[in-house]
Amino acid sequence: MTDLIVFGEDWGAHPSSTQHLVSHLPGERRVVWVNSIGLRRPRLTPGDGGRVLRKLVSAVRPAAAAPARAAGPAAPGPVVQPIILPMARSAVARRLNRFLLARKVGAAARAACLIRPVLWISLPSAIDAVGALDESAVVYYCGDDFGALAGVDHARCLEMETELAARADLILAASPAMAARFPAAKTHVLPHGVDLALFGTPAPRAADLPEGPVAGFYGTLAEWLDYDLIAATARLLPDWRFVFVGPIGTNISAIAGLPNVSLLGARPHAALPSYVQHWTAGLIPFLDNAQIRASNPLKLREYLAAGRPIVATPFPAMQPYARHMAVATTPEGFAAALRATLLDPPAAAADRRAAVASESWEKRAATASALIDGLAKVAT
Repeated sequence: MTDLIVFGEDWGAHPSSTQHLVSHLPGERRVVWVNSIGLRRPRLTPGDGGRVLRKLVSAVRPAAAAPARAAGPAAPGPVVQPIILPMARSAVARRLNRFLLARKVGAAARAACLIRPVLWISLPSAIDAVGALDESAVVYYCGDDFGALAGVDHARCLEMETELAARADLILAASPAMAARFPAAKTHVLPHGVDLALFGTPAPRAADLPEGPVAGFYGTLAEWLDYDLIAATARLLPDWRFVFVGPIGTNISAIAGLPNVSLLGARPHAALPSYVQHWTAGLIPFLDNAQIRASNPLKLREYLAAGRPIVATPFPAMQPYARHMAVATTPEGFAAALRATLLDPPAAAADRRAAVASESWEKRAATASALIDGLAKVAT
């Protein structure tokens, strides 16, 4: 099997699509995981300062000693924390980054006995690694629209993505909208998958999940959620509890003070079935923007695998599953759809699970594996 050096998000920060895919690749292969190379320059804020400090501490640890995610799968191999100049533009800075990556990541690859690995790059900011690690091929896994993703340097990310796409041998895109930006001859759509065993196996009800009708959401409370819509719907349904499981990433004052809104904070990924399997309906209240139109949210298939009703605003990735969801755009529409879920027929849960039964991460990873191993054969 092809050896891999994976440039992804910080291992253990959250269960990204890259982590799911790499964790489920079939067969025995050697993998070195490289933690996130930032998508913007750090700012003089406590949050950025803490992140920089954590990365500096991680950078001095031996690669094999890097921590894996608590209550989740172990890292697929040694985890490396590189230190480079973020978002470098000048030729001198980029040459320095190339040297730093070759030294740090190359040492980990040699220690892990990798032979002519394939570079799997999920973040365009890793572009300077291309050509520095004796790789046999380059794969760009495009799981996000970096021209619209919140919290990144859009212009520089798109410049790096353009260069990466030109140098990649294979591009895997999580949605047709993202795939359309790249050369068709080397681009394949690879939608997100779902952990069927985790979300389909009955789990006990979470102790902090309120009783009564519950409309639930899990994930980061970020700027792409429609908080005005949520607040107005909650006011129309005072007998319902609106439960949010996840870290707060933006101003949520529109919902924070409402008496029937519960903010439970982040929970381990493995604990999510204890919530989603037991709430009355799952919420996907997205705003309509470029990021959402290009997105392929993990929670959509996870909600379906759990079998519970879903009420959502419209977005392109939901179209294949539209008959298994209620779609609304107004508070009145959301409230009516949520009331209707109280009459959800028992057979509907099985239909929802069946809708994603063939979309496991194992199957998605097998598709990716065949394409990547095919590259290695061509290279040899």
